[in-house]
Amino acid sequence: MFKSLAALFFIALLLLGCASQRLIDGQVNAFATQPIAAGSRYRFERLPSQQADAPAQDQLETMAEAALTDVGLVHDAAAARYSVQVSATQRVQDLALDRPTLGWSLGWMFGNGGITVDNDTAFPGWNRQTNYWREVGLIVRDTSTQAVVYETRATHDGPWSDTEHILPALLKAALQGFPNPPAGVRRVDIEIPR
Repeated sequence: MFKSLAALFFIALLLLGCASQRLIDGQVNAFATQPIAAGSRYRFERLPSQQADAPAQDQLETMAEAALTDVGLVHDAAAARYSVQVSATQRVQDLALDRPTLGWSLGWMFGNGGITVDNDTAFPGWNRQTNYWREVGLIVRDTSTQAVVYETRATHDGPWSDTEHILPALLKAALQGFPNPPAGVRRVDIEIPR
């Protein structure tokens, strides 16, 4: 009886964890110099470095198009009033965790061997974590003057490697408040499925 209840509890806990949401907390900073009307048309603009890696930039622009559609802009290269330049940067770091881990080491304390709790772990890698820092940026220019009319950046850092899910959430966070974003750096939380 106890074993079956424990098994049911474990299964319920597992299903609850699988069905939950993941929080992507973005640090956003945006600037608007003139209003952009809903329904305005835009085209994408690429730097030479972005043209060199066209497949990656195509994928990023597809993600950005979804976020721009959500705020009321229309992708129409032939009738574009605005150009949009989108960029993404990622850094991967292997961080040492600042916490003690259970391990052993041989040593002498007053002539006797000892077992200690320290950062010399018995299980390699348990005191390290891979961290992913990402930044997305959008620059919107008026095509008639080339003046920047909207600029936004969003950053996030965390343990998740699934860039294809994180970048769309960061783009959505970057456009929070469009076309009249609040002043200053702010935190924008976006939930995505696990």
